[in-house]
Amino acid sequence: MTTTSSSTTEATTGSIVDRPRFDCRNAYVETLADLAQADHRIVGVVNDSVGSSKLDAFKKAFPDRLINVGIAEQDMVGVAAGLANGGRIPFVSAASCFLTARALEQIKTDVSYSNRNVKLCGMSPGVAYGELGPTHQSIEDIAWLRAIDNMIIVVPADPVETAAAMRWAAATEGPAFIRVSRMSVPQIYPDDYEFVPGRSITVREGDDVTIISNGTILWRALAAAEQLEAEGVSARVISMPTVKPLDTEAVLKAARETAGIVTAEEATKAGGLGGAVAETVVAEHPTRVTILGFDAFQPTGSAGYLIDRAGMSPEGIADAARRLVR
Repeated sequence: MTTTSSSTTEATTGSIVDRPRFDCRNAYVETLADLAQADHRIVGVVNDSVGSSKLDAFKKAFPDRLINVGIAEQDMVGVAAGLANGGRIPFVSAASCFLTARALEQIKTDVSYSNRNVKLCGMSPGVAYGELGPTHQSIEDIAWLRAIDNMIIVVPADPVETAAAMRWAAATEGPAFIRVSRMSVPQIYPDDYEFVPGRSITVREGDDVTIISNGTILWRALAAAEQLEAEGVSARVISMPTVKPLDTEAVLKAARETAGIVTAEEATKAGGLGGAVAETVVAEHPTRVTILGFDAFQPTGSAGYLIDRAGMSPEGIADAARRLVR
C-alpha cells in the first residue's frame, strides 16, 4: 500500500524545543478507556505490566476487561488471538522488548498469518529502558515486525498521534503494531489530527535536503531543521508514522527534489525506517541517504544519552544533513 500524496501541517510558532513535554502512555490509556466505553468489544491484555502501561485506572473502570496473564508473553499474544476469534478487539500492552522478542512466533503465526484483529502496543520501546541495558532496550522490534506479512507498523511522534493511531486501529480490521513511547515529547500535531496508514506528513517544507523521521526523534529532526534554517539551509522534514506500509511517493518526491535524505529513528539502522527508505530510493530513484539509528547493542545509560551518542541530537541530525548539501 502506498499513498497518492502526503499531507502538510504548518509548524506552530516558536521553537519546538520550548514546547511542553508529554508522556504518550497517558494518551494511550485515556484513549483506550474512551474506546472501551464506546465499544464493549474493546479489551486489554497485559503481561503483569499494568503499572508500567499506566492501566490502573482502566483496570478500575473495566475490571472484567483487562486480562493479566502474568509474565507469559507468548500466552498473552495467544490469548489475544483467541479473544479476537471470539469477536473482541484486544489491545495487547507490554514492554516492546518482551512483546516482540519473546512472542515473535505467536505474533507471526497466531496474529499475522491468521490475520487476527489484534492490536499490539509496544510500550516503552527503543532505549526508553536505557539504564537496564540491552535486554530491556527494544531497538530491533521494527526490523523484526517489518519482515512479517500482514502487519501494519505505526510509530507515533506525540500524544495526539498516539491517540489517533489507536482510534484508527480500533476501527480497522486486522493486525497492527503501535509503538507507545514513555519518553516525554512535545506536541507536534493539532488536536484534530487524523491518522491515515501509509500517509506521511510534511511537518516542515524545504528544498535543499530532506529529513525523514518518526516517534521520539521527530521533534529532534524539527529542531535540527531550525538550526539549519539559521545557516541558510532549507530542510524538509517528513513525519513517517507508518513504517509499513511506507509512503513511497513522499520518499521519491524528496529524492527527486532535494540533495539527499537523512533518516532518523529510535531503532536499529538495519531493517527499520531507514532501511525501508533506502530500499525505495535504490529501486526507483537513487540518491544519497544517511541512516541514523543504532548500529549495535547499546551500553547502559539514559535514553537521552544513548540517542545523542547515536548522532540523533538536533546537532547530530543537522550535521548529517549538512554533509548531504555540501
